[in-house]
Amino acid sequence: MDTQSDVVFRIPDTLAYWPWPRNNNPHYEEVKAVSNTWFRSLKAFRPEAQRAYERCDSSLLASLAYSTATKEHLRTGCDLFHVVFAFDEYTDSAPPEIVRQYADIVMDAIKNPSKPRPTDEVVLGVIAQEFWALSVKSASNTSQKHFIEGFGNYVAAVVQEAKDRHHHHIRNVEDYFDIRRQTVGAYPSYALLELGYDLPDEVFNHPIVVALRRLGVDMIILDNDLASYNKEQALEEYPHNILTSVMNDRNCDLHDALSWVEDRYRLTRNTFLRLWTEIPSWGPETDATASLYLHGLASCVRGNECWNFESGRYFGSSGRAVQQHRMVTLMPKQLSASEPLLVHAY
Repeated sequence: MDTQSDVVFRIPDTLAYWPWPRNNNPHYEEVKAVSNTWFRSLKAFRPEAQRAYERCDSSLLASLAYSTATKEHLRTGCDLFHVVFAFDEYTDSAPPEIVRQYADIVMDAIKNPSKPRPTDEVVLGVIAQEFWALSVKSASNTSQKHFIEGFGNYVAAVVQEAKDRHHHHIRNVEDYFDIRRQTVGAYPSYALLELGYDLPDEVFNHPIVVALRRLGVDMIILDNDLASYNKEQALEEYPHNILTSVMNDRNCDLHDALSWVEDRYRLTRNTFLRLWTEIPSWGPETDATASLYLHGLASCVRGNECWNFESGRYFGSSGRAVQQHRMVTLMPKQLSASEPLLVHAY
């Protein structure tokens, strides 16, 4: 019988026919340096953990997602992903009551950017507050509104994820999508596409735009879960991952689950491309703004998929090779679910 380390699986090439190419923001290196310096100064992680975290290169994710952003707005994107990744690491193995406490702290910090933070508070409060205090200086009104709403839904869903983990609950596929659409963090990230303009409600709330936004989120989920599964199944007893849900829900093995995900991705991608041809017109001026936003949504899908392989988060230094040959060897179990991945947060 094969051992787990003998299992080799293939990550589908999900974006082989995606019309939007990879683009990197020309200000990437400069803004990354400034943003990383800021984040290091807050000492969220121990030195060794900080070095491990920086290999993930969250600023690259921002640069690929916001490839046309100004230097100022790219800084907002880089800082946001520091906030999200820090919150993710601090909550990955924490009990639900601690995760709820952290969620309340970061939301209070964002909603009250000038309120002094308690000196004994977890560092997440200061990180979130300093991020948002700088961001609002150059953010449009609609981007602020949509970000606060999206980020609130994100942290609330992370609390629910912690409850699922605590109770060893694996959701069925559709219930998994319901929570994962929030925990993936795409909706608050999308709000940063609007930093330089006010997106009219008639565009933001149009049924086709709402559908395109959700379909983009679903592709980001599937790409991220495909890339992260190997690491998660080795480090977590109950991974928050679509492959885990499919295997549990359909009583199938990993290879069948991968086939299911590939089919689901193809359907999602094709629906996105079909709806793209049905985008209405709101008049020349509004259409120009809507185009910036909608192309931004589509580019985020490509940027996320590229970052999965180009950063060191999931495949270490082998990411570029895996991106080409798509083959992955299943890692042996390494840690119990009770051990934080980077930090001891409580």
